[in-house]
Amino acid sequence: MAFPFAIMTCFALVGANVSAETNGGSQPPHIVHIIADDLGWNDVGFHGSEIRTPNIDRLASESVTLDRFYVTPICSPTRAGVLTGLYPFRFGIWGGVVSPSKKHGLPPQLETAPEHLSKLGYDHRAMFGKWHLGLASTLFHPLHHGMTEFYGHYNGAIDYFSRERFGQLDWHRDFDSVHEEGYSTELVGNAVVDFIDRNANAGPVYAYVAFNAPHSPLQALRSDLDEYGFDPNNKLAPNTDRKIAKREKALDYGKRGKGNSIRQTFAAMTTAMDRQIGRILDAIDRNGMRENTLVVFHSDNGADPKHGGNNEPLRGNKFTTWEGGVRVVAMMRWPNELPAGITYDSVTSYVDLLPSMVGAAGSPPPEETDGINLLPFLSGKASPPERTILLDAETVVSDRWKLKAGELFDLTNDPNETTPLEVANQNVRSRLDQALQRYPSLVGPAVESQLPDPEIWPPSEWKLPEEAPAPR
Repeated sequence: MAFPFAIMTCFALVGANVSAETNGGSQPPHIVHIIADDLGWNDVGFHGSEIRTPNIDRLASESVTLDRFYVTPICSPTRAGVLTGLYPFRFGIWGGVVSPSKKHGLPPQLETAPEHLSKLGYDHRAMFGKWHLGLASTLFHPLHHGMTEFYGHYNGAIDYFSRERFGQLDWHRDFDSVHEEGYSTELVGNAVVDFIDRNANAGPVYAYVAFNAPHSPLQALRSDLDEYGFDPNNKLAPNTDRKIAKREKALDYGKRGKGNSIRQTFAAMTTAMDRQIGRILDAIDRNGMRENTLVVFHSDNGADPKHGGNNEPLRGNKFTTWEGGVRVVAMMRWPNELPAGITYDSVTSYVDLLPSMVGAAGSPPPEETDGINLLPFLSGKASPPERTILLDAETVVSDRWKLKAGELFDLTNDPNETTPLEVANQNVRSRLDQALQRYPSLVGPAVESQLPDPEIWPPSEWKLPEEAPAPR
């Protein structure tokens, strides 16, 4: 398969010349990267939410909070961007999720964060939870993208209790199905803790932890629902999944674990995830890893209020490039290198995470990246750069300004995007327009499986057909 190298040209190497040292020659840190699914701005306690998230709140108090962290407005593109350090529209993961019926996925020719880290002494690199970056074949499997272990699911929106999607089990260890009982959020937490315990003394480790919580289907543990006042005698919350296939409507998909309201169920699911995050942090501490572990936490996009999330006071929600869809809860903790309990107010982005992790490991960021190594700025060793971040074909954001569909917003004085400026500073608009004009030249084609369409779909237990990656 020929890879479209055209997507590798015209990079805006915003941070390529930033050479401030990051870890001062110390040992490379362990890296634990945690992603929540559809967690809204107002769904964490430290933002004033009624949802109880004591462990995320504690992590924030021990971290540099990234107050202006931007992602894409939907799941798969964000995940593709954090793993590659590239805008995902460069390689066709854009405009929607990589659904199980699609033939494209994360191009195996691109070098991911774990692949970079594999050359820097990270022998143990594991992925847990939701993949959602290609199901057409094993060409797009996590083990073909630099992971040495995989435990989780290929699809999004699996049933939390049966771990099925479209009537088939979607729960795997490496390439094999796993039959076990349990709630998926807890099972992921168990596996991450085990990975840390097994490898704490085996050199630096990398863990990519992608919880499917609190994404729909809305399903919570009874014990967590009880903490939010669940009344079994009252009406249960409706099933809010709008696009359930006909074949799933006849099954038990998504029916178990409903609370009395959508928000109650969502809150219970979020608290369950928070508890597992606490267990992961405790495992890091218990194994003496705390001081030299870089913990990254963020959501993949804003919340969808129809499924229980809340982005207030930000405008908009998932699927949009209003702040509520693309500005998410995010933080980075590394006690050896980063201060605790401070807020970083300049714009940061999902494509910054790969160069930051590679920088933490002691290597210069790759030349082919749309992001920058944030660590010199978060540690106070360098001043924040002036930069713009592309959010889609018509939206770009900087520290103060946001241009969306031709409307200019002053986010310093109007962070909730209530009123576009009628009279705009022409220098500002010109600069943002110029940044947007880059977009068409950056868009590249998707990389697809070359296998024929399957005769039976979905495959039994989501066993992916074999397809070897082409040589790089």
